[in-house]
Parts: sequence; C-alpha cells; structure tokens
Amino acid sequence: MEHQDLVKAVLQTGATKAVILPQSRIVLSDSFRKICESNQCGGYGRCWMCPPHIGEIHALMDEVRTYPQGVWFQTIHPIEDSFDIEGMFAAGGKHAQVSLAIREAVKPLLKKPFLLLSCGGCHICESCAIRENQPCRFPDKALASLEGYGVDVYNTTKDTDLQYINGQNTVTYFGIVLFTE
Repeated sequence: MEHQDLVKAVLQTGATKAVILPQSRIVLSDSFRKICESNQCGGYGRCWMCPPHIGEIHALMDEVRTYPQGVWFQTIHPIEDSFDIEGMFAAGGKHAQVSLAIREAVKPLLKKPFLLLSCGGCHICESCAIRENQPCRFPDKALASLEGYGVDVYNTTKDTDLQYINGQNTVTYFGIVLFTE
C-alpha cells in the first residue's frame, strides 16, 4: 500500500487536509485526562467513548504507541462567530460523519487492524445511551476521542501542513487513523 493512496482515500471522504505522521511526531500527554475530569465540555462520564469509560490514560497512550504511523486529518467548518456553540457542535457532528466515512474508506487499504480516533466526544448519537444506563447503540461505529487517548492535538499539528487555527469564524477538528504496514 502506498501512503499517498491512504491520504487520497481520506481526502475523498470530505477531510480538508491529511498527512502521514510517523509515531515520533504524535505528541501524547496524560494531562488531558485531568482536563477531561474537570468536565469543561460537560461530557465527562456521559459518553461511552470518553473518560472515564474508555480506560486508563497510560494504557490508552501505550496503545497509540503500538502503531508506527498514522494519517492525521482535519475538517474545517464555518461558524457564525467564536460564541457559536451550536455551530461548533453541528461541525463536530459533520466531522464524526467524515470520520465514519474514513473508517470505511481505509478498511480495504489496510491489511492489519487500525485505530481511528476523532475529535472529543463520539457525536454518533444525539444523546449517548450511557445517559439511560444502556449499552452503546453502535459499538462498531463509536468514535473514541484523540484527547481521551492523550493525544495533544495542538503540538501534534505543529510542523505539519495542517493548521490548528484556520481563520476567523471557523472551527477545525482533527482525527487520526493509526496503522501498521
């Protein structure tokens, strides 16, 4: 498999930009668990694919380290202004749909198991089943978060062709497909 074929497949799903990253460029930090625990997003413990339900942070970071490379991708969405929370949430949902399409697009290209991580929170269901004490409705589609696995999005994005901030009245979301050859 050519890496450019993988990047092309990711871009054809609706991702704005994508690059191949070696493992050495993926910045991990357990400090993101404390941020999650502070519940600034209001979702801590309210989504099967977010902390604390996804597992212990060091084990998740170790899992990320088992993959020698990844396709780092982003989607960029227009919003009304920096206070447009509804627009940001809708953009997160669109990013989740792109992430699901990416999962399907890379399956035939990757011969071994891979790990897809997306932006914070799963965004597949309008309300996670955990809020009703039910199991995940779509375990084969559910999207774990980059931050939940300890990925430092800002520092991982540095020195790539992708930008963390893409202009006024936009919101940018990231994801990664971690894989082995």
